[in-house]
Amino acid sequence: QVSLVESGGGLVQAGGSLRLSCARSERTFSMYTMGWFRQAPGKEREFVAGINWSDDSTTYADSVRGRFAISRDNAKNTVYLRMNSLKPEDTAVYYCAADRALGVRTNPSEYDYWGQGTQVTVSS
Repeated sequence: QVSLVESGGGLVQAGGSLRLSCARSERTFSMYTMGWFRQAPGKEREFVAGINWSDDSTTYADSVRGRFAISRDNAKNTVYLRMNSLKPEDTAVYYCAADRALGVRTNPSEYDYWGQGTQVTVSS
């Protein structure tokens, strides 16, 4: 069973920044498309950002494009989500997920493995 471990969440004021990390112990990590999702209380889990394993191309939700950046370090088996200009509406539990498919998909049901989530709270 593959496991993903997120870290880096916390409380930040609006306009601030955070960097989330997702570490995975798996030698084939580099062959998985990785995604970040978030879920706010009472809402469905939504796609935030993804990075394609084959060419490192990235995809973002409209709500975060230009503010968030996803990247990966295959040598460290880690994917990152840099979040700038945070807003109160970014408050949610953030999850990383791994997908064997080629290309970034935005439907959470299509991802194979999930982390436990990390809380991000943005105060106004």
